[in-house]
Amino acid sequence: MTIRSATEIERTFEFSASEPAPDLVGVGGIATVQTLADELLDATYYDTADFRLASQRTTLRRRRGGRDAGWHLKLPLGGDAREEITTPLGRSMVVPGELRTLVLSRVRAEPVRPVVRLRTERTVRLLLDGAGSVLAEFADDRVVGETLGADRRRVVWRELEVELVAGDHTFLDAVGKRLVASGARASARPSKLARTLEGLLPASGPVLPRHPAAADAVLQHLHEQLVELISRDPGVRRDAPDAVHKMRVATRRLRSALLTYRRLLDRDSSDPMRAELKHLAAVLGEARDAEVLRARLVGQIAELPAGVVKRDVIQHVDQQLKERHRQAHARVLAELNGPRYLALLGALDAFVTDPPWQGRAERPAGKQLRRRVGSAVAKLDRAVAKAEGAPTAAQRDDLLHEVRKTAKQVRYAAESTQQVLGSDAIALARRAQKIQEVLGDHQDSVVSRERLLDFVGTIEPRGETDFVFGVLYGQERARTATTEDAYLQARQAFSRKKSRAWLS
Repeated sequence: MTIRSATEIERTFEFSASEPAPDLVGVGGIATVQTLADELLDATYYDTADFRLASQRTTLRRRRGGRDAGWHLKLPLGGDAREEITTPLGRSMVVPGELRTLVLSRVRAEPVRPVVRLRTERTVRLLLDGAGSVLAEFADDRVVGETLGADRRRVVWRELEVELVAGDHTFLDAVGKRLVASGARASARPSKLARTLEGLLPASGPVLPRHPAAADAVLQHLHEQLVELISRDPGVRRDAPDAVHKMRVATRRLRSALLTYRRLLDRDSSDPMRAELKHLAAVLGEARDAEVLRARLVGQIAELPAGVVKRDVIQHVDQQLKERHRQAHARVLAELNGPRYLALLGALDAFVTDPPWQGRAERPAGKQLRRRVGSAVAKLDRAVAKAEGAPTAAQRDDLLHEVRKTAKQVRYAAESTQQVLGSDAIALARRAQKIQEVLGDHQDSVVSRERLLDFVGTIEPRGETDFVFGVLYGQERARTATTEDAYLQARQAFSRKKSRAWLS
């Protein structure tokens, strides 16, 4: 089955049912408006009984009529943007397997069934610039929404929708101002589905109170990272650029939070999840490492002087690294489709729904969070001292990797407190991030040297590959020495500027 994906950037406005559509000529460079034939759209929306998709601003529908009839899955990208994934309509009313898989992290084992029917009378106007290029599509929709469950309701409204084609956000702002001046109101709902289900959707997540306890701040952070983890799942399955990296970061942030705040939690509940998050991060790490290694080595080979390496060598190495990445990604897919991953998501859901607090979790957040971050800072101090005493270069490389991981824990811990502790936490996170990034470059260089040696032993011999790998190995050794100097500067800045209050 053919799957298409596109980024959709649009804004919607509620508008009087009796007023004519506003005239937009002259707004934001609009020279002419071309009206297309009216469309009658009939869409059935699918979700779980407890609306897991809609509550996460995700829509899955089967739509007949119009220019883009088919199955549509829309995933939030932040702000006005959504990713729209489409498949052909077909005859079946059953959700296509490809789309069902892409929402697996959200729905788990829950059945997905029709929940809403939307019928829309649509007039589309193309907004054109002086050269005849389409800046945006302007849809005038008269909508009838009906729920299909036990709680039957019918909602009727008119909506104006502006979807970018060649315009930008400045153009959207200009059109939005004209629409508001004409009596339209920016829609408070993220979608037509949400409008129809208003009052039926569960709360979107915890809200930090004005005077939070430590439990409030930690819970909000855990919830945010769980949402981020789940949101990256579809991109990882489709091997979208940087998706594995972002999902891995969310996994690590969750694990770091459970470690940082372990004194506030029942460890019989939190420790097993830390172990499962570590396993998931390791599986994602294989794919990420293969992705980074390919980009690094192929890029370095391409930068060698003309005549040093032939094009077929670059292609040969690239093909070998593509195959490594393909195999690693296949292992990721097996993990995401397996029971262990889904059990972890279920456990995390239960954890944030009813957290097992203990100790000082209900005390005011400020002092408790500062103390927990201070523990991470002290751990970083100990890791730095241990690395300084390493007897060999190889052991120092290993210990600097531990410094990097501990600096990352400090960064994540500080970032998790910034809504409570403000600028102090932000500044600490930035200094820890600098150490993390410098040592990340150092570790990438160390790993690249190891992979080059391994690569030489496993790749099919081919002409001048040994010479090329020898040149790259020498370059990586030089990079390692350079990162040592940068690390020294970052470490001194951290020690010189950090507040001793974090350690009190």
